[in-house]
Amino acid sequence: MKVLVIGSGGREHAICKKLAESKLVKELYCAPGNAGIKECAILVPIGVMEFEKIASFSKDNDINLVFVAPDNPLADGLVNFLEEKGINAFGPRKEAAIIEGSKAFSKAFMKRHNIPTALYEEFDSYENAKKYILKINKYPIVIKADGLAYGKGVIICETEKDAINALQEMMNSKVFGDAGSKVIIEEFLEGKEVTVLAFTDGKTVIPMPSSQDHKKAFDGDKGLNTGGMGAFSPATGYTSAAEKETIERIINPTIKGLFEEGRMFKGVIYFGLMVTKDGVKVIEYNARFGDPETEAILPLLKTDLMEIVLAIQKGELDKIKVEFEDKASLCVIIASGTYPGKVVTGYPINITAKLSDDVILYHCGTAIKDGVLVSNGGRVLCLSAKADTIEEAREIVYKEIDKVKFEGSRYRTDIGVK
Repeated sequence: MKVLVIGSGGREHAICKKLAESKLVKELYCAPGNAGIKECAILVPIGVMEFEKIASFSKDNDINLVFVAPDNPLADGLVNFLEEKGINAFGPRKEAAIIEGSKAFSKAFMKRHNIPTALYEEFDSYENAKKYILKINKYPIVIKADGLAYGKGVIICETEKDAINALQEMMNSKVFGDAGSKVIIEEFLEGKEVTVLAFTDGKTVIPMPSSQDHKKAFDGDKGLNTGGMGAFSPATGYTSAAEKETIERIINPTIKGLFEEGRMFKGVIYFGLMVTKDGVKVIEYNARFGDPETEAILPLLKTDLMEIVLAIQKGELDKIKVEFEDKASLCVIIASGTYPGKVVTGYPINITAKLSDDVILYHCGTAIKDGVLVSNGGRVLCLSAKADTIEEAREIVYKEIDKVKFEGSRYRTDIGVK
């Protein structure tokens, strides 16, 4: 098969590496890709939101399948657009991807289907939202931009002042653009945070190993939310009892509910969960592979990824066996110094010594400029390893990570510690 992957981050590098290993893939392309992806796929200079160009390239090059990886093109209906032109595309259609595209929709959906989540209110008026905040007497609270904000649109507010500032930035200053025109204000859930990714063809669901992301910018979970600074698998707080509860009360009702509402979900679905003293609750849904969770999970996948994709496309996921290695994994992001704020790109990346064969270096935001590998984003690289335990995987990654440097580069030193 000839396959085109849409995207340019570490998630897409991990996907491309797995597809390149498949016996079913003859030619692999990635639009727009990055300097690391270039090692396993042919780069195509087309942006992820250039729907017409993606369709034209697919037609002109006899692409058999377009794998849509990022959130924005999924939420904006790239899968629908391609399918209407007779092009086979992997990922949920727009009507299913709305579970990530609108937090207001996803919260109302959970309420309709009795899926446990945090108590919340939604607002499209700054004044009404502010009045509501002034009545709150229990902190912290969580304020979320309704739309997509590159993983940064969630702010945990410790005080009333923090909450009003967050509201002002989202709704009036438009720091997240139109994504913050509507906001969700919800209770703060305490417990262990867990991510569960799952393959689904809209009927059958196959969960992947659990993982835990580290969203905060700095050690000790300090600073602003980012797109994720590292992850490990399996998540330590996800017991067999919690897993059973999640499948019965969250995963199955979600897929069933979407199907019943005419929003059949085909692709990869992401469950952001909190294991609380009152049970497992949903923090958020994503309509695709998470990043950086993918860089921790896909190295463990034993089954041919393309075989899984085709089974999902045919509605035959129940007919294949999906296997993962019984190991632990961990990945750490190497970011630009000012991330998640405004970043300067174009710094030469130096790999000062050969990396061990025990690690995988995923490229998240890189480019080649005048023949030199340079930084080209906030999250620049990701170092991943697998081992028998999280502690061993962690030791492998941190032993190697200082071999990779660029001006201002930094990483969290505590991924997987707690």
